[in-house]
Order: sequence, then C-alpha cells, then structure tokens
Amino acid sequence: MMKRLPIGLIEWLKSLGRKPLKVFVQVNTSGEESKMGVEPSECMELAKHVSERCLNLEFCGLMTIGMLDYSSTPENFKTLANCRSEVCKALGIEEEQCELSMGMSNDFEQAIEMGSTNVRVGSVIFGAREYAKK
Repeated sequence: MMKRLPIGLIEWLKSLGRKPLKVFVQVNTSGEESKMGVEPSECMELAKHVSERCLNLEFCGLMTIGMLDYSSTPENFKTLANCRSEVCKALGIEEEQCELSMGMSNDFEQAIEMGSTNVRVGSVIFGAREYAKK
C-alpha cells in the first residue's frame, strides 16, 4: 500500500512556489531484502500514481540498485527496461521520456550498454565508503 504525504508537507511544497520536484521510482529488480523499492509488478501503479496524483512531483524515470556486491547481472537491467516499457505504455509516453537510472561505479559500463541514462559513480570519484563498525 502506498503512503500519502502528510497534508502539511504538501502545503509546504506548494508554498515554495517551485516547479515540481523530479523523481525516480525505485524498483527492486534483484529481489534482495536489503534493497528498497517496489517490486517490478508494482512499478507501473506507483509511477502512474506519482504522475497523475502528486502535483508537486514530476515522474521522470525508474531506478534500481545492483546486486549486493554492486555488480549487477544483465537480468536486473533487463527487468528495469521492461518496467519502463510497461510504464510508458500505461502513461502514454515515449520511452525516451522515461529515464533509466541503473549502474554504479562497478557496473556502469554494462548499464549504459543496456540503456541507462543516469549512473551513480561516487565510489570512483570519492573512494569506497567506510562504514562505522557496530
């Protein structure tokens, strides 16, 4: 079930007088419990909801995060591309209007070959993250 934004937040966003905020819908293409995002079967419903009912948001595409070791398999990227086709058909838009954000520092080349229009390469620029030990 999708959560609604609190009324106060909606009013606050309207009061800023800004253009709608561009957003991606995150899809869990790997099925990993450690990843967030909607299931592929639910992405069309959420994209349609954002596009049609969230006046201060502008749906601009779909995103996914690769496998736990950050080396995605082609199936993850194919799944997101298939989701884009379904979403575009449901929204009546061309696929070029729906961006794909997939690929990170270790798999961005493969992601670009498979249609990614946005990649996240922070580790290449800033180095690997160091997490505090608990």
